[in-house]
Amino acid sequence: MKKLLILFAALAALVSCSNKGSGELVGVQGDAWKDPTPYGMVFIPSGSFTMGPNDQDANWALSSQSKVVSVDAFWMDETEITNREYKQFVYWVRDSIARTKLGEVDEAFLVTQDKRGNELEKPRINWKPKIPWSKANEEQAEAIDAMFYADDESLALTKELNGHILHYKYAWIDYNQAALKRNKFNTNTGKFEADLSLLGKGKDSADVMVKKDTAYITEEGYIVNQTKFVELKNRRDFISSKIINVYPDTLSWVRDFTYAYNEPYMKMYFYHDGYGDYPVVGINWEQANAFCHWRTNFYNKAQIDNKRHIVQDYRLPTESEWEYAARGGRDLSMYPWGGNYIRTAKGCYMANFKPQRGNYTVDGHMVAAKVASFPPNNYGLYDMAGNVAEWTSSAFHESNYSFVNDLNPSYQYNAKASDPEIMKRKVIRGGSWKDIGFYLQCGTRTYEYQTESRSYIGFRCVRSVIGANY
Repeated sequence: MKKLLILFAALAALVSCSNKGSGELVGVQGDAWKDPTPYGMVFIPSGSFTMGPNDQDANWALSSQSKVVSVDAFWMDETEITNREYKQFVYWVRDSIARTKLGEVDEAFLVTQDKRGNELEKPRINWKPKIPWSKANEEQAEAIDAMFYADDESLALTKELNGHILHYKYAWIDYNQAALKRNKFNTNTGKFEADLSLLGKGKDSADVMVKKDTAYITEEGYIVNQTKFVELKNRRDFISSKIINVYPDTLSWVRDFTYAYNEPYMKMYFYHDGYGDYPVVGINWEQANAFCHWRTNFYNKAQIDNKRHIVQDYRLPTESEWEYAARGGRDLSMYPWGGNYIRTAKGCYMANFKPQRGNYTVDGHMVAAKVASFPPNNYGLYDMAGNVAEWTSSAFHESNYSFVNDLNPSYQYNAKASDPEIMKRKVIRGGSWKDIGFYLQCGTRTYEYQTESRSYIGFRCVRSVIGANY
């Protein structure tokens, strides 16, 4: 009898919860939500500011103009991504490759069945067992050794990891193409149909073609990123993919400066723990985006495992977000610390840059310094001027301030592998240890090509805030 009473009570509760018994529109009840504060990030409130230069452009370059814009709230890394933080990404890629290779000789490193015991079409990596770096059996040792340089390729006293094999593949939806009118989905016919008014008269039907990036690795281990046209049939045709080698370009220390001895930085800057808290450099724009993609998945997987909500993607800041954050709430300040000067009243320099001709050390540092070596701005952000310049997500165009929106402005162009080089320019901000004071200004903008890596360019991430409008 008690069981029946409990069953009837449960059914009554279920019915009352599903329709509330009133017929009123009450909405779907969800969990209480507060965007969790991400580790190592600071909150940047929404607001408006005057975007653009506070001083004359160098040589009347006219590469920007003043414009009042508004920006949503977001989280931003308080420092540039450090070598230690980027190594976490590199080691994750290294370990995923090692487990894949070990899975070829030992199934313990692969997940071949789902929770119900059904065979998976494509096995997944099993992250639970430890990698036997030093206690491997003969077959395991052979698989692991394939990840290191052979004895005749390395002069190091210990095994040297082959950075050329550290590839990370990721995919994304090209929302810019999906939003085009000609690519709109027709809900009446259940398929994508070209807008005939855009194609001209006299056509009854037309295929909708889109461009997408695809990537694969050859048998020799080379990355091939290519662009192809496909007929738009379903959502997956908007998905592009790319394979990126994630290891920093350490040779940029030698390449960027002719007739200079920078080999010690080339050999040790990323590798040695003594530089662990220095900003990572030698990272191109595509590698920075791959890091953001990995960081998003890494965090959201932990959220799902702990039965929590996922969050917005980690990404590079837009140009307007970067400048807004750099100003620290000081709308018309020339530098992140406010005021029009790069030295204090006592003569101390406020950032790590090139203050005098040929004299890199007068500010206390030869090249890049440890992050947070100088005071933060009013938002709590360090090194928004100097140390290393920083990638943004925005494409560079000399006159884009003239046509971008005044609400969350950003000019973004997803350059395909087949696009000309001029279409691959991305905005960098903040100036670096080798730049003069002009590039430290909040409103100064310049660019670098997305496939180029420099010993003076790094990056930091942002994350949009869910539900914040303040």
